[in-house]
Amino acid sequence: MFKGHPKGLYVAFFANMGERFGFYTMMGILVFYLTAKFGMPEENAGLVYSIFYGSIYGLALFGGFIADRTRNYKGTIYVGLVTMLGGYILMAMPGFGLIFSLIALFVIALGNGLFKGNLQAVVGQLYDEPKYAHLRDSAFSVFYMGINVGALFAPSAAAGIINYVIKSNGFLRNNDLPALINKAKGADGLFDASLLTTTDAANLQMLADKVTLSGQPVTDMSQFASDYLTAYGTGFNYAFGVAAATMVVSFIIFTLYKRMLPDVKKAETDSSGKVIEMSKEETKQRMTALFLVFGVVIFFWMAFHQNGLTMSFFARDYTVTEVGPAAYLVFDIWSLLSIVVGLLGLITFFTKGTSSQGKLISLLFTAGGAIATYYFYSTNAAVNAFSPELFQHFNPTMIVLLTPVVVGIFAYLNSKKKEPSTPRKIGIGMILASFGFVILLIGSIGLDPFDVMLTDPNHARVGTGWLIGTYFTLTIAELFLSPMGISFVSKVSPPKYQGLMQGGWLGATALGNLLLGVGSYLYVRVAIWQVWVVFIILSLIAAAFIFSIMKKLEKVS
Repeated sequence: MFKGHPKGLYVAFFANMGERFGFYTMMGILVFYLTAKFGMPEENAGLVYSIFYGSIYGLALFGGFIADRTRNYKGTIYVGLVTMLGGYILMAMPGFGLIFSLIALFVIALGNGLFKGNLQAVVGQLYDEPKYAHLRDSAFSVFYMGINVGALFAPSAAAGIINYVIKSNGFLRNNDLPALINKAKGADGLFDASLLTTTDAANLQMLADKVTLSGQPVTDMSQFASDYLTAYGTGFNYAFGVAAATMVVSFIIFTLYKRMLPDVKKAETDSSGKVIEMSKEETKQRMTALFLVFGVVIFFWMAFHQNGLTMSFFARDYTVTEVGPAAYLVFDIWSLLSIVVGLLGLITFFTKGTSSQGKLISLLFTAGGAIATYYFYSTNAAVNAFSPELFQHFNPTMIVLLTPVVVGIFAYLNSKKKEPSTPRKIGIGMILASFGFVILLIGSIGLDPFDVMLTDPNHARVGTGWLIGTYFTLTIAELFLSPMGISFVSKVSPPKYQGLMQGGWLGATALGNLLLGVGSYLYVRVAIWQVWVVFIILSLIAAAFIFSIMKKLEKVS
């Protein structure tokens, strides 16, 4: 996939891994952190989550403006990396209150705003050279795959750190306990068992005894509650610390190899020294097309990023918490990697143009992955518990696996002169997104409402396949829409607005993220299947709109 691409793509590929690691760490655990450590209701946690993600992408407009005005894209990216690192360090510090955490989240969002859109703009600048221009779409697909390699490890690393810290404090992790403990907190923030119903008090005692590693029944519930929440919250803080460590890696890579990226510090000029600019009419046409696309993707990200909000709540509240030895293969990071290695070897073997030596190596990888997978399967227990945030590694895993397939399909269609245009791919992505939520809708039929589920610890739960199937479909939709959208922006943006328009793409993502709270608002008020209906309808409306303006978009691209 890298064949014929400039070396700068490698730099962007690896420099963005730290940002993606932090992104997926946050996506996997932020709402759990807020509800557990600070006792936030799901709706309020959803509001903070949506504002945070809205700020991450919305501030890309500010970052793009700074880079366009200074013509110093790499310098702005550099400042963004340092700022993000500082924010994750703040999140890693245990013992501080909610206001401190909110400030840390803003620092991360500001750094991301300076970093993300401008890095995408720089990748686009690599392909402004005529000899690379035909590779622009595939370049952003490869770039998108690369930035998700780091994301593959984030949920497992976070879960491992959290579970280790809780266990080192003498407890096992149980995701129902924090909510029960926080229900017994009075206005002064202190534990008061009298605030619990008889049923809740009995459940709390049962779970407290179950998670205490000493094996002794808990007699001082107030002390247990304090100790358990402290251990639980500290585990999450240390997980944010792992994200900070990956930011250091990204910082080092960017510092050492940023010379391989284009240095666009001056506006382009002709032989007489006059600044080259597009006509006002062409600039207007391009900007109109871009803003129309931005309007569509608002609805995609509003639906897609439910994976860190309502879909995470669904994983915690309505999905089984234990699986058999075969299903556990995709929840354990090491067996998952063996599956990924084996499948990538198989994909490479069947990829057109792979040399004989390459086919032999790919077969060895396939065989090695199969053997390792069987080993993990044979050593797994009959019943295996897992944490709900582990669902977050399915999206980046599937991006890594499916990107070569999707790129190969597009290349084949291109050879037959049948490849869809970039705007058409975006429209198809919206339709696929609606199919993803249809899967979750079917799996949710008959489940108890939120208020009933809270009072019944033995309420019905569904298998993991419903969420995994949804992630699979949404990932395909993402590969049709997100890297293609970034490529479209790179291709269509007037030269002097490259950073600002990449910021506009992320700004549209921000508006979608600000609307994420609609999901958490509905989650506690209506039947769970009705939540998914809303996102199905929104995705289909957006798809219909983009196909209605297809000719206008294809004209400028």
